[in-house]
Amino acid sequence: MTPVERPLSPFLIYKPQLTSVLSFSHRATGVALSLGTLLLVWWLVAAATSEEVFGAAQWFLGSWLGLLLLLGWSFAFFFHLCNGIRHLFWDAGFGFELHTAYASGWTVVAASVALTVIAFAAGLAVRG
Repeated sequence: MTPVERPLSPFLIYKPQLTSVLSFSHRATGVALSLGTLLLVWWLVAAATSEEVFGAAQWFLGSWLGLLLLLGWSFAFFFHLCNGIRHLFWDAGFGFELHTAYASGWTVVAASVALTVIAFAAGLAVRG
């Protein structure tokens, strides 16, 4: 039996480019934000329930796992926000040139990291 030649998916053929990686990442951070919202809802319900339940939620969010989840959720928020602004410019017809698309893509990545670091540092400073 000879193997049947079937077409390959594009992600198996082409080398990943910044634009395709950012497109996938935009979708992935949207999903992460949806899942992270469950953490926010849990915290709010705990605050409305009792002091003990809220204390447990605060303890978890202050643990290394909770802080890691909050860091990831913060990055997802800022990345999705910055990339969404980039998409608004595209919707208006700006930024389609190749060099501009790459420059704006790297700007999204840098701004996302910077905003995450600033927000997390401010949160840790307030926390004490």
